Amino acid sequence: MATDYDTPRKTDDDVNEDSIEELKARRNDKATSTVDVDEFEAAEGLELPGADLSNEELAVRVLPKQADEFTCMSCFLVHHRSQLAAEKNGNPICRDCAA
Repeated sequence: MATDYDTPRKTDDDVNEDSIEELKARRNDKATSTVDVDEFEAAEGLELPGADLSNEELAVRVLPKQADEFTCMSCFLVHHRSQLAAEKNGNPICRDCAA
């Protein structure tokens, strides 16, 4: 038996497929059913157990700037002299800010 390969063939999958209009309508229905929820407002009332840190104190020992350190005049962080990249108008600049 000869087969005509130019004729359109229909399979069971093609018969069961929805039309493009039906698919578009379903997509629009799903899109309109979603609700915008503000995550910040939802998390505002949420309290984690054991998260009360009101009576806690932070104890950090702060050391003064050492002789081999400098303060970058761009980021204002204290760096070791090995991080000195250049001086701009007489002000030291660290490698991170110079890059």
